[in-house]
Amino acid sequence: MLDELTFKNLVEEKQYKHLRQELMEQEPAYIAELLGTIPTDKAVIAFRLLPKNLAIDVFDDLEGTRQEQLLEAFSDITARNFLEAMPHDDRVELLDEVPAKVARRLLQILSPQQRRVTLKLLGYEEDTAGREMNPSFVDLHADMTVSQALDKVRRLAVNRETIYECYVMDAKRHLVGTVSLKDMVTSPTQTKISEIMKPETPFVFTHTDREEAARVLRDYDLLAIPVVDNEKRLVGIITYDDVADIIEEEATEDIYRFGALTGSERGYFASRIFSVVKRRVVWLFLLLLVNTVTASIIAGQEELLAEVAILAAFIPLLIDSGGNIGSQSATVIIRGLATGEITRKRAATIILRETGVGLLLGATLGLVVLVWAYFLGRNFEVAIVVMLTLAAISTLATTTGAVLPYIFRHLNIDPAMVSAPLITTVMDISGVFIFFLIANLLLTI
Repeated sequence: MLDELTFKNLVEEKQYKHLRQELMEQEPAYIAELLGTIPTDKAVIAFRLLPKNLAIDVFDDLEGTRQEQLLEAFSDITARNFLEAMPHDDRVELLDEVPAKVARRLLQILSPQQRRVTLKLLGYEEDTAGREMNPSFVDLHADMTVSQALDKVRRLAVNRETIYECYVMDAKRHLVGTVSLKDMVTSPTQTKISEIMKPETPFVFTHTDREEAARVLRDYDLLAIPVVDNEKRLVGIITYDDVADIIEEEATEDIYRFGALTGSERGYFASRIFSVVKRRVVWLFLLLLVNTVTASIIAGQEELLAEVAILAAFIPLLIDSGGNIGSQSATVIIRGLATGEITRKRAATIILRETGVGLLLGATLGLVVLVWAYFLGRNFEVAIVVMLTLAAISTLATTTGAVLPYIFRHLNIDPAMVSAPLITTVMDISGVFIFFLIANLLLTI
C-alpha cells in the first residue's frame, strides 16, 4: 500500500508516471484520504492523474470542502462530468454546502435534464426525506412477468442507486409493494410480479424529517426506504448508505447543540476562526447575561455571608454538582428520545424515575459532603445546610434534566437544544437560591 510519506514525496518530486501507477492500485477511499493530506494545488494535479472511472469514485469519497476546491479548479466540462456522475442526493448535498456563487455556477453547467432533477430536489425543505432521496430506482408493474422485470433491471442497472430492491407501482405510480432481486432470480420466469411481491411495505413522505426516515429504515432493517408524495406516488428512495450519513450529521448537530454551539455547513474545523467565534459567542453572551441573576442572589446575602463566611466556600461545589447531575439526566433523555426508546406516553414514568435517581444521588452525596463540610468549617449547622442543599439540588437537577427535553419536544423544538450550558445555568441560579434559602431558615433562627 502507498504510504502517506511516499505519496507526498512522489508529488513533491513530480514523479507523476510512478505516482499514477501507485494510485491505480489503491482503494478510492484511501486515495481520497491521501489527497486530503496535501495542499489543494497539488491535490488537483494528483487527482488529474487518475483514470476517469477511478477519479469519479475517489471524488465521491472526498470531504465536501475538498470537492468544492477541486470543482473550482476544473474546467466547466470536467466539473460537469463529475457532477453528473454523482448520485442525485450526493449532488444536492454538495450544492447545499458550497457557497451560493459556486452553486449557481455548478447548476448552470449541468445538462438541462440533470438541472431539472437537481432543482426539484433542492425545492424540498432542508432536513426532509425529499431533500435526501435519490430519484433513481427500479420501478416495476405488478402485471409484469419475472422475465420482463429482469430485462428492465438489466437495462436500468447501470444508472440506478440500487437494484437489490425494486418497487412495484400501479398505473398512477402509487406504491403497491416491493420485490427483491433475489426473489425474482429464484422464481420461474413466467411468474407474475404480483405473486412474489411484498404488498405491505414501509414508506415515508417527502416532508418527513430525515431523522425519522432514517429511523424507519433502521427499524425495519431495509436496504432502502421508499419516499412518496402527498398522493402516495413513489418519487424516490433513501438507501442505507444515505442513512449512515444522515445519522452522522444529526449526531454531530446534536453534539454541537448540546455544547451550546450553532451548526456549520462547512464543518467546525474547516470554518474560519472569526466564523467560529461568532457562532460560539452568541450562546455564551446569553448565558453570561442569565448568570448575572446568580451574582445578584449572592450579592443580596451579604449580611449572612459576613456572619457565616464559610458558606461562600461551598457555593462552587453545590452549583457545579447541580449542573453535572442535570447534564447527565438530559443526556440520557435526549438520546432516548432520539433513538425512539422513550415515547411521550412514558414521560411521567421516566421523569418520576429520574426524580428517584436524584433523591438517591442526593442522599449518597449528601452524607459524604456532611462529613467533609464539618471537617472544613468545624460548624455542624453549616454542614447540615450543605447536605440538605446538595440533596435538594440533586433531585431538582435530575428532574429538570428529564423535563426540559420533553418540553422542547412538545414545542416541536429539537430536544438537543437543551444544552449542557443551559442546564448548568439553570442549576446555578436554582442551586444558589436553594442554598441561601435553607441557610437563612437554619442559621438565622
